[in-house]
Amino acid sequence: MEHNKQIIRGTIAISISAIMWGFDGVVLTPRLYNLDVIYVVFILHLIPFVLMNIFFFRQYGQLRNFARQDYITFTLIAVFGGTLGTYAIVKALFLVNFHDLSVVVLLQKLQPIFAIILAGILLGERIRKDFVLWASVAIVSSYFLTFGFSLPNMNTETNTIYAALYALLAAFSFGSSTVFSKKILLNYNFITATFFRYGFTTIIAGLAVLFAGKFTWIFHTTEINWIYFIIIGLTTGSGAIFIYYYGLRRVKAIIATISELLFPISAILFDYLVNGSILSPVQMISAAVMVFAIIKLNK
Repeated sequence: MEHNKQIIRGTIAISISAIMWGFDGVVLTPRLYNLDVIYVVFILHLIPFVLMNIFFFRQYGQLRNFARQDYITFTLIAVFGGTLGTYAIVKALFLVNFHDLSVVVLLQKLQPIFAIILAGILLGERIRKDFVLWASVAIVSSYFLTFGFSLPNMNTETNTIYAALYALLAAFSFGSSTVFSKKILLNYNFITATFFRYGFTTIIAGLAVLFAGKFTWIFHTTEINWIYFIIIGLTTGSGAIFIYYYGLRRVKAIIATISELLFPISAILFDYLVNGSILSPVQMISAAVMVFAIIKLNK
């Protein structure tokens, strides 16, 4: 009975975080388009981490328990899931300029393909024989989702092409981060995992901003920008990660994956309600096929 309650709690938690990410990808993060992307990534992690230090400063005591591998794993989570993944998805959202936001979000959901490959390589998990089939179906569907039945036009669709590539980079980065996060959650609770994920990412993104000379963007950050930074930091950023890690410890991967599909579904809904955007029939069919293939992959 208690086991079933844990599964229900975990499923609800992941579903809530997925809907929050869908809202963020369509409504919140695109409103920061006037700023430099790597600067945005840094601030989106700095604000939540500063707030976490007020309530969870005792987490620093966990450093005594860290093995060398823990430092390496948290660094990899910060590089892929925090810095590179966030940079790629934010860049993709900025490139489409409020058009096809739900397409970008859907493409990013190809991350299970990369997660399964990396789990096979790094964790020794067995990859089933039909993996190639369903991975191919998902990738082909993603093409039709982006371009329909036409070939990409480099003259008129340059931003769309680059946005699709950045979305795929985000899928690879977040897929990698999922594998590393699973390793961390075997030994640490969701609070510790979130605290140090944001801590390591803040340091890495801060160094990137420093070496790229992007700190001057703080003088171009408007009051509205700061309001969005704070809202994202407290809700769809660190808040959603807390909720997600809480749920991930309580359910199997397949349940987590199905729950996460509320991310693209909610993004499509929010994109329609907020921006009036709607997928074409070809894109809808492609999205449905891609989602089905992703579910089959995780099984």
